Amino acid sequence: MRIGELAAAGGLTTKTIRFYEQAGLLPAPPRTPGGYRDYPERAVARLGFIRDAQAAGLTLAEIRSILVLRDSGQAPCGRVGALIDAHLAEIDRKMTELREARTALRDLAQRAAATDPESCSEGDICTILSHE
Repeated sequence: MRIGELAAAGGLTTKTIRFYEQAGLLPAPPRTPGGYRDYPERAVARLGFIRDAQAAGLTLAEIRSILVLRDSGQAPCGRVGALIDAHLAEIDRKMTELREARTALRDLAQRAAATDPESCSEGDICTILSHE
């Protein structure tokens, strides 16, 4: 199938497909005698995998590492599991940071609500944010 057909089947642009080829996510297809790319039908499933992996938060480099394993004949399940665990750990870390930031902002909001702007001196920049 030609690149336009693959793009339509995969819900992508031809530019994205060319990028995926350059990034090593999609093997370069054989060419027709006229020089057009001639993608195999399985390229549609590969694009679907790439899209699903991105939606799960995997980077293109991580996706490429999975595809390299699969293309070499190995089942990438262990690699995928390790990547999922790493992403979950990162999300947990970020959630902890966000909870801490929310607590700090709530404290500042209470301080802001209790602050009378008339009580600020000329030397103060902002007594709400300053810890004196």
